[in-house]
Amino acid sequence: MHFHRSPHVYVEKVVIKVLDLERSLSFYKNVIGFKVLQQSANKVSLTADGENALLVIEQPEEIHGKQPRTTGLYHFALLLPSRSDLANMLQHFIQLQYPLQGASDHLVSEAIYLADPDGNGIEVYVDRPSSTWNWQNGNVEMATKPIDIEGLLAEGSGSWSKLPTDTLMGHIHLHVSNLKETEDFYCKGLGFDIVARYGSQALFISTGGYHHHIGLNTWNGIGAPAPDENSVGLKYFTLLFSSEESREKIVNQLQGIGVSISEENNRYVVHDPSGNSIHLVI
Repeated sequence: MHFHRSPHVYVEKVVIKVLDLERSLSFYKNVIGFKVLQQSANKVSLTADGENALLVIEQPEEIHGKQPRTTGLYHFALLLPSRSDLANMLQHFIQLQYPLQGASDHLVSEAIYLADPDGNGIEVYVDRPSSTWNWQNGNVEMATKPIDIEGLLAEGSGSWSKLPTDTLMGHIHLHVSNLKETEDFYCKGLGFDIVARYGSQALFISTGGYHHHIGLNTWNGIGAPAPDENSVGLKYFTLLFSSEESREKIVNQLQGIGVSISEENNRYVVHDPSGNSIHLVI
């Protein structure tokens, strides 16, 4: 978990738009196990520890369904503290008979995939010890292999009621329109390091030697358009900086490559070349 603390830069919170707030709230409470931190007529902040929001769901006044073949959210990923937690969550999904989209062994982690009622992608995963990750020339070895379901379930207690308090927003994975422009923005601008590539279609980046804090892909097509503002999907995500000094350094880097930056309520707001909105916070 030390990859998600100072001095590293990482995803703190994800904000998504949904069609039906009550339907989504029921899903995120009863299926995923979040607790409500704050709630208003059209927005709910969700938490695992009762203090910090990991996910915010919003229902704008004029909202329509998720648009296919656009940029935006591929999935957000909740990092659980232990393999037994992942086992218990999987057993919970099985008992609910909630449809899953996949389960994979990525060598650095084990993951379960599903979607919320609006099609927003979700990964729930657990990391293997970082001492077991295989690095070669600055790249970490990752793969997509079948997960050992029987071995995983054997580690669980069969008890699941809510997300563990130590759950984190482990990473976010985005659809983008152009990988080279995206690489320049996130690496030359935001200061992330490339840790893995999947051919010419996907890129994984991080700070501090994590296997990835952000995934980026062109699987919806090179040149894919940004979704409408009122489409279901990602509204923005926050990147957490350890200090004003570290954030100002990145702001200067972004301005140096021509990125437009606005300031709102002690946070800087930027958009990547595919239109994904990012809030830089301390």
